[in-house]
Amino acid sequence: MFGLGMPELLVILVIIVIIFGAGKLPEIGSGIGKGIKNFKNATRDAEKKDELEEKNDDV
Repeated sequence: MFGLGMPELLVILVIIVIIFGAGKLPEIGSGIGKGIKNFKNATRDAEKKDELEEKNDDV
């Protein structure tokens, strides 16, 4: 995973906690999760649209 091991990830986590504080971590995690979900939905919708266009082109 991009050459990141457990020690590097722990250092990044500590820096994030120092910058944002422990209270903000759930909000940040929730925002990241929602962003990933929206991205997956958008790519899924784009794939369905492409499939429909291909199907209509074949007719």
